[in-house]
Amino acid sequence: MTELIDRISKRMKAPLPGRPAHLQMAHITRRHYVDAPAEAKQAAVLMALFPKNEAWHILFIERNANDRDHHGGQIGFPGGKAEPEDASMLATALREAEEEVGIFREEVKVLGALTELYIPVSNFQVHPFVGYLEASPKYKLQVEEVNEVLEVPLSHFQQPQIRRTTDIRIAPQIALKHVPYFDVQGRVLWGATAMMLNELLEIVGQT
Repeated sequence: MTELIDRISKRMKAPLPGRPAHLQMAHITRRHYVDAPAEAKQAAVLMALFPKNEAWHILFIERNANDRDHHGGQIGFPGGKAEPEDASMLATALREAEEEVGIFREEVKVLGALTELYIPVSNFQVHPFVGYLEASPKYKLQVEEVNEVLEVPLSHFQQPQIRRTTDIRIAPQIALKHVPYFDVQGRVLWGATAMMLNELLEIVGQT
């Protein structure tokens, strides 16, 4: 099973797929890519791979619905905003994963960083990091933030039929039409998470 990890590690040393991979899963309103302004808030996420049932899986969380959080109720990666005590954006990603789902940072073998992504609606520049665990994680959820975890085999994303489009209501009077998304266990994985995931999938060679 180390073959996949070796492939990702090697490909992450080459030029990354970057924005073109992001835009494949972006709504048409994001097609004009927006660079992060100087005052953008900084955040980081951990894209954690782990073995389960003799297959590599990737970890997602479903965030609790929260009217104050633009991303409440959505599927995402463990992560959050940088804090002053964080030594780096990688430190942010590892700290947040530990706080939100109980993955000890010492257990994560970090493979590297993917392309940063700016999210205009929340004014966050997100730094995604890829890492893996040598065994399936044991979770301790931060119940104030996380509703549940989703463990999805990477092979799931080899299926072309799970790439779909739908209409998504983002406010009582506002709906986005024909939004690209991944169908994950009957749930809609879209937006920044889908964009970052697609870059990883291109590196893995699943697309």
